[in-house]
Amino acid sequence: ESRSGETETAEKQSRMATLLERLHAKHNASRPWQETSKVVRQAMEKRGVMNAAGHQLLLTCLETLQRALKVSSLPSMTDRLESIARQNMLGSHLSTSGTECYITSDMFYVEVQLDTIGQLVDVKVAHQGENPTSCPELIQHLREKNFEEFSKHLKGLVELYKLPGDNKLKTKMYIALQSLELDLTKMMHMFRLATSANSVETILHGSVGLLTARSGGHLVTLQCYRSDFLLLSLCVDTWIIFVVPRSLGVSVSVTIEGTSAVYKLPIAPLITGSHPLDNKGTPSFSNVTNSNCVDLPACFFLKMNRPMPFSLSFIQRMGNATSIPVFESSPSLSPLYQLIVQSQRQLLEEGSSTPLLPQNMHFYSVLPDQQHCYFLNGDAPVQDGHSLQGTLVSKIPFRHPAQVPTLLDIIRHQAAYNNLIGSCVKRTSIKEDSAGLLQFEVCPLTDSSFSVSFQHPVNESLVCVVMEVIDSRQVSCKLYKGLSDALICTDEFITKVVQRCMSIPVTMRAIRRKAETIQADTPALSLIAQTVEIMVKNNLPPSGSPTYNMATGEGANPMGLPGLTGGNTPTGGGPPGGPNFAGSIPSIFGISRPESITKYTEFVGAHIDIFCFLRG
Repeated sequence: ESRSGETETAEKQSRMATLLERLHAKHNASRPWQETSKVVRQAMEKRGVMNAAGHQLLLTCLETLQRALKVSSLPSMTDRLESIARQNMLGSHLSTSGTECYITSDMFYVEVQLDTIGQLVDVKVAHQGENPTSCPELIQHLREKNFEEFSKHLKGLVELYKLPGDNKLKTKMYIALQSLELDLTKMMHMFRLATSANSVETILHGSVGLLTARSGGHLVTLQCYRSDFLLLSLCVDTWIIFVVPRSLGVSVSVTIEGTSAVYKLPIAPLITGSHPLDNKGTPSFSNVTNSNCVDLPACFFLKMNRPMPFSLSFIQRMGNATSIPVFESSPSLSPLYQLIVQSQRQLLEEGSSTPLLPQNMHFYSVLPDQQHCYFLNGDAPVQDGHSLQGTLVSKIPFRHPAQVPTLLDIIRHQAAYNNLIGSCVKRTSIKEDSAGLLQFEVCPLTDSSFSVSFQHPVNESLVCVVMEVIDSRQVSCKLYKGLSDALICTDEFITKVVQRCMSIPVTMRAIRRKAETIQADTPALSLIAQTVEIMVKNNLPPSGSPTYNMATGEGANPMGLPGLTGGNTPTGGGPPGGPNFAGSIPSIFGISRPESITKYTEFVGAHIDIFCFLRG
């Protein structure tokens, strides 16, 4: 028995060795890739019945192999194009010469022209009823072997025609989109012709922003807001430049989508003439009639490049501008400040491998010579005891090109508000007990205004700055303080800084620095006031002598000194009823009136010299 067992083992080993020799022989045999590919295709055609899961798994494996293979010949290029077509549920076929690959659907086709060695010659796109036209973007992607971007364009073309109805109805909707694109393009050119605006000005102020034409599967885009500019903070003697490392721009894509309601949409351009009506580039539109518009179960949409927080009142404004509700059903609402923080955190995490730690609406900002802590009190009651509410908006419906400028202005307005609140959201982490940490509370007042409260740098009382975002280009600021508090800076100064930098931390730093310069000026100014006061008390005029009121009339505080009028700071603006010195200049100096005016001027001039010396 043991001998028979040994015999069986030897036979198995012999068969295994023979099998391995055959495998090695097959492996060592030089077989061209084309023959291997042919064998695989034949095997796939002869395969038996396969379930859906197995078929999808096989396709996934083949696509993985395709992506791993280097495209360096005509067959490998056509194989890759056919694979990309299958991934996007599109048809494909080759010309008889094998140098033209057609990727097709019911509504469009893409023609890829190659030479005999697989190098790209041209890429053309043809929509139904149109002649094929070259597409520079697709040409560039295929020349660079960037097949992923090429596939994204195909997906975009497929999405464009995900519309209700048959091919005839889809063609009408596509013609409506084309007409809108032509009008929007003309509107941008009219604005630039009327205003001579550059690209940045067109983005910020243009009636339709900066338009990028549709190409391949990429829709028309309108850049309408950007904040990736230099942040300037005013210091005592220098300007410190902060470069924003990321773009916070807002752009929208223009598309058409099916809706449950029917809307009258243009199927021909509506702008008449080629010259604007005014110096703002406003065009003239023809009336909507049955000859230039048709009823379609679809609507135009502005699709945000990323979902953007909007307050409820801004959403209502957009609906009023178009007579179409932004949401078909009532959306779920959340505190607007929470949405702004979440959106800003996503932006900060895009270029980082580490997520932001939750900070319970507390954020820290490290600036040159200052450290700030910001508490965003988004739950504060604004109206009827409720906090400021909002929701994320991804797309906005409209039906006429004249509605686009109004919608973009509302988007810009909300983007400016969001940008200011979002400027407090940072990745920085600081210890709560850090020395010199300045505390600020940001609290909403209305859907377009908020307050920033902080401790007065001199009097240790509470002061606040109210910022009203009038529109994307104007922010009005007002400082509120106690009647006896020293003035930190003027409203005009705060407004100028915030409109330049659109950043709360940078603005608060500038306010603090401005307060320090005023505080440094105070000893010299009070010295002058005290000196004058002492001299007045020690040299009271006789009852019968002529008087000269130093606090009223033409002679009132000619140098703008504190203590000589009701103003309690060098810039005035304090409450009435402050020290009011009345005395006789001749009695003060014991000289005649004309000469006393000269002596008084010399006296003030000497103290001004002291003031300048102390200020340095």
